[in-house]
Amino acid sequence: MQLEQSSRETTGNWSGTVPSAIDVRVLGLVVVTAALAASINVPYGGLAMAAVAFALLSGGGIALHLLGERQLRRLTDDLVRRWVAAGGEIEAVTRSSTGMETAWHVHTPDGEIVIGGVALVPITRLSVEWQGIGDTMAASEAEANIDRLAESLYREIFELGSATQHA
Repeated sequence: MQLEQSSRETTGNWSGTVPSAIDVRVLGLVVVTAALAASINVPYGGLAMAAVAFALLSGGGIALHLLGERQLRRLTDDLVRRWVAAGGEIEAVTRSSTGMETAWHVHTPDGEIVIGGVALVPITRLSVEWQGIGDTMAASEAEANIDRLAESLYREIFELGSATQHA
């Protein structure tokens, strides 16, 4: 997997990269939760203890978000690589342009597939949406069953989906 930050274009063949997609909402939730938890320490340990608690909690939460984002990016890369190997035509993989979600848009001739989810270890969830129909599962479950997941999604999106669109 290549971890380049580019690949925002939607024309041509897929370059083989899945860009980073950080979710500002999750980061905001982490910082607010860390601030609330740290504020509890003010009466007991003073401002210095609260500052240390805030730094530790927010740093840990940000690290857990980055680990969850990396797990989802790796799953996206694995799915797209398996689809290409099976004969699916992928034009590009781009990240959500708003920065308010951890999601990638996989552009195909038959439409757009959105792969994303909640990126916060240990509750990371993978979601795949195509033509308004979505499915969600635990990211660890998706990693354990990546071959079966890629095969069933390929059949649903590229074989059944393209046949119904061309009919």
